[in-house]
Amino acid sequence: MIIALGNPVYDYIETKKIKTDGRVLSGCSTNAALALAKLGQEVTLIGSVGPDYSSVFAADLKKYGITPRPLPSTETGGFSLIYYDDFGNRHLDLLGRADPIAAIPDDLLKSAEAVLVGPILKEIGFDLIRDIRKRFDGLFFCDPQGLLRGAGETGRIYHEKPDGIEDILGLFDIVKPNELEAKVLTGIDCRRDPFTAAQIIKSWGPKLVIVTLAELGSVIYDGDRFIEIPPYPVDLVDATGAGDTYMAGFTFARLAGQSLRESGAFASCVSSLMIEQVGPDFILEEAEVRRRQKILLEKTDFKVSLLST
Repeated sequence: MIIALGNPVYDYIETKKIKTDGRVLSGCSTNAALALAKLGQEVTLIGSVGPDYSSVFAADLKKYGITPRPLPSTETGGFSLIYYDDFGNRHLDLLGRADPIAAIPDDLLKSAEAVLVGPILKEIGFDLIRDIRKRFDGLFFCDPQGLLRGAGETGRIYHEKPDGIEDILGLFDIVKPNELEAKVLTGIDCRRDPFTAAQIIKSWGPKLVIVTLAELGSVIYDGDRFIEIPPYPVDLVDATGAGDTYMAGFTFARLAGQSLRESGAFASCVSSLMIEQVGPDFILEEAEVRRRQKILLEKTDFKVSLLST
């Protein structure tokens, strides 16, 4: 069983190609849980949900085969995501903010192979991360997006590097920022140099760092070598959840014993299927992921196309 930890949200999404009919289930940990469940993995989602969406949330998770562990909240979280280009850049505004997550029961941690930490907006505190690490010795994975976000008075989301984040990220086995998050953490433009950014984050203590670069691919760093993973070419519909499902695919592959390169290619292909669709009803079949993975693994000479300095 895998635990996906982080508040679910109900988002409004608008891209240059589509817009959702109202708000739809999403969120970092939620999208990871959706992908894992569609791959046949047993997964439990822990997050705070308010009475405004509690019945909808219960029905949604039953539909998708995810075990819910909802925590009480005054309201359910959500964002308005308005994408203004074809590279995943967007305006992100707050529609609702759920309460923080206080704790994870021992019974769940004892039965979990992995814990995926995917906060949305600072609902997972540093003390909770320290507590989990003390009680859990399985695969501990962090997508740091929600650790770096704040909300302004108008609800517009901004990014900042919180004090002490270096020590916290050092507690994880795997840390996976995207290019924006890696820049917030290190000050480095990862379209020019993701390698130095990965080295800096690795120096804080995680076993593995993955920097995702949207249509450029991704870079995996284990302290000894860089593994550059190509993207699978897609007709982008909605970039929401790309990194979340990359985290899910990488975890699925690593737990199945695949190499770092194989796991990165598998993750890239899981992500590619997500962004060709919109919302939680995306179709994800392992056979198609593996077909795409085979194509990426044949690109043995792939190098990320970086901007010149």
